[in-house]
Amino acid sequence: MTVPFTAGQSDPTVQPVPTSVVEQVDAADHTLSNPHRAVISLGSNLGNRLETLQGAVDALEDTPGLRVKAVSPVYETEPWGVEPGSQPAYFNAVVLVKTTLPPASLLERAQAVEEAFHRVRDERWGPRTIDVDIVAYADVVSDDPALTLPHPRAHERAFVLAPWHDVDPEASLTGRGSVAELLDALTREGVEPRADLELRLPE
Repeated sequence: MTVPFTAGQSDPTVQPVPTSVVEQVDAADHTLSNPHRAVISLGSNLGNRLETLQGAVDALEDTPGLRVKAVSPVYETEPWGVEPGSQPAYFNAVVLVKTTLPPASLLERAQAVEEAFHRVRDERWGPRTIDVDIVAYADVVSDDPALTLPHPRAHERAFVLAPWHDVDPEASLTGRGSVAELLDALTREGVEPRADLELRLPE
């Protein structure tokens, strides 16, 4: 499920979320006490990529203390950091969540979702069934090597910034500035929207 652009945006592939769905998601927030907003990036280039991304979204929603607030459009992306044509293309998306989990627990959950979909970490930049990366957690800044926040390379990745901008055009990346401005500074070559594909916002 996607969310509408703000005034001035005109992408016809981005459809409004029905009011009933928004109300259901907002009502679910009452089960959370003082939640924090987090941005999670998803990517898959092995197997049934769309099905895997949807499975990851659903698994996040099933996490106690976490509610999925928005799911971006799907992008098809050339693999990062490898020879062109050496791997299948990725499907990428961004999920906005509210959560009472601390960052370390959210990371554990992200890694558990990866393991559930048989993510293998044999090589850096290698193909994978699923990547679940925490891009940002509230305004937290951390240089912990286990979880650097914000994600240290998010500002240079159009496949993260483009879908994030779709679901939150006013977003900013702590320490880097406006997502819109960061995205304008990058090329979108090899990062293509897939208007024929859609991820569902969990009910």
